[in-house]
Amino acid sequence: MQTIRLVPDDLTSLSARAAVAALRSGEVAPRELVEAALRRIEAVDGPLKALPTVCAERALAHAETADRQSALAGLPIAVKDLTDVAGVRTTYGSPIYADNVPERSDIVVERLEERGAVVLAKSNTPEFGAGAQTFNEVFDPTRNPWDTSRTCGGSSGGSAVALATRQVWLATGSDLGGSLRTPASFCSVVGLRPSPGRIARGPAEQPFDTLTVEGPMARDVADAALMLDAMAGPHPEDPLAVPPPAEPLLAVALSPQLPTRIGWSDDLGISPLEPEVRAVCRAAVDRLAAAGVEVVEAHPDLSTAPETFQALRGAGFVAALEPLYETDRDRLKPEIVGNIELGLALPPARLGEAERDRGRIVHAMAAFLREHAILACPAACVAPFPIERRWVSEVDGVRFESYVEWLRLTSALTLTGCPVIALPCGFTAAGLPVGIQLVAPHGGEAALLRAAAAAEAVLGVAGREPPPG
Repeated sequence: MQTIRLVPDDLTSLSARAAVAALRSGEVAPRELVEAALRRIEAVDGPLKALPTVCAERALAHAETADRQSALAGLPIAVKDLTDVAGVRTTYGSPIYADNVPERSDIVVERLEERGAVVLAKSNTPEFGAGAQTFNEVFDPTRNPWDTSRTCGGSSGGSAVALATRQVWLATGSDLGGSLRTPASFCSVVGLRPSPGRIARGPAEQPFDTLTVEGPMARDVADAALMLDAMAGPHPEDPLAVPPPAEPLLAVALSPQLPTRIGWSDDLGISPLEPEVRAVCRAAVDRLAAAGVEVVEAHPDLSTAPETFQALRGAGFVAALEPLYETDRDRLKPEIVGNIELGLALPPARLGEAERDRGRIVHAMAAFLREHAILACPAACVAPFPIERRWVSEVDGVRFESYVEWLRLTSALTLTGCPVIALPCGFTAAGLPVGIQLVAPHGGEAALLRAAAAAEAVLGVAGREPPPG
């Protein structure tokens, strides 16, 4: 196993909450945090390639004018390279956009900066976020800090690695089929996929899309809640965006409470699982049960979710990328071409069937959560795999025909529209991270964060760092 040496730095060791408190009190200046993060990036990111674009001058300029009493008070963050930042190279992981420098930031970046975030770097992502393995034709692949011969997952892989190695305190992610949750699991950090509309995004070509959402990534649950508070709220350019919760979500996360009863499923009835991943997750569930949680082995009927997700994803790829398919097909990676062509071949009747089935899944999950409050399951069916593999083609004797099929445990939950959080729950014998997902009812980020913070305390894994070399 290859590892990297992690250089101590007191400021980068602070939680995001502690860093914001220090900024507000005047104990630390935003510029000091930017400089500390730059030193940390210089020290550790060389072999990892998490943050391929660093905008130090822009960050230092913004640090000088940051509102120290705002939500984030001048805290440096990383932004996923799918998300526009004005004046900063934003490639979407595609050679087609290798030199793209947008004039306007995405709404989520505008909001974060309004609330005191200082954008320090862009985090690496696969081309257009497709595939849960962070490689592309623009930058070097991003490696897992727990074992640099392994993948960090994706598509928010750069963000997860930057957090795990203390290069930044918070980072943005986005999630269609698991792009927040898979890298969180693979890197032992936290990724939260909120309910559609919780975080405004765009201006988008598909403003009514509810499969893809933006979300926070952090080192622990309370830091994720801090960031979600800073991201949430309505916006006139996003017709789905909703008002923020009445109670700040950070306050909720700082008042943790285990649910009395949860539904648990190893596989949601749809996915194979590596035996060791199953064993690590089972041990985590046993700890929750020992802490007083009633664990019921049950899940809603998600049997049709893999096929339904594939159909809706294919249609979404046509809507988003078919123009590039027409002009630059030979410059798109083959998996994206295949996804677009799958979407183009779908008959209208199949899309109608998929939409109806998604409705059935939404209602089945709502009914399930009325009885169990929280559904829990593994965040990935495998541990981090060798970085040379583009995607997982087989697990425990079950073969996958598509590069997204191994993500069934996350993509099925996407269809429900419910908020889902992935948090660390343990490690394999080889020291590779494993995570679990918790699901709460639609709009129930507060209940989710309260339960997740309590589970995090019981599991006792959050905050561990990759071993020094």
